[in-house]
Amino acid sequence: MRTIKSILLAVIFTILSLQVNAQRNYALERATFEVSGTSNIHDWVMKSTEGSGTANVTVIDSKLASINNLTITVAAESLKSSKTSMDNVAYETLDTKTYKNIKYVLKSAKKINETTWNLTGVYTIAGTSKEYKTQVNITGSNGKFILMGSNQLTFADFGMSTPTAALGVVRAGKDVTLIFNVTLGDTESDSIRSNKQLTKA
Repeated sequence: MRTIKSILLAVIFTILSLQVNAQRNYALERATFEVSGTSNIHDWVMKSTEGSGTANVTVIDSKLASINNLTITVAAESLKSSKTSMDNVAYETLDTKTYKNIKYVLKSAKKINETTWNLTGVYTIAGTSKEYKTQVNITGSNGKFILMGSNQLTFADFGMSTPTAALGVVRAGKDVTLIFNVTLGDTESDSIRSNKQLTKA
């Protein structure tokens, strides 16, 4: 009898451990992307709230323990400024007719403390890929995680010429700042909630 009880307890603890320390699939729910820079005339900024993405993470006791993979894609022409003429120059620089998307793929993630992570990943812009390290602030728990961070890029990093406008009178600076704020939601939890709602209906 004691042996049976021991086996049952071991099974129960194993099940609980699997539930608490689980890998979960997440998807991008909301996002803000901002690209900004300078020129010899004025500073400029382009923004997008569109994007798609998936992630697989490990959650322990409702806290993010590891990021196993992460991919985010943004349609290049979803980036908009306050001026259509500037947008057109940007799209020409990005060659959006050929390369529709800007993409980020995670290679590794290291947890520094409860809210700070160092991510190493590859940006693909205008058909050229380059690896960057990014310090990211991550908040939230279990069902949702918010990632905020930024990178300093240059046009030359991705084989692009520095944009010009007005017959060369306006010349952009070589440096670009990319700022992102993305919310990842637990797709498995959403699926469970949907199934429960369908069952009740």
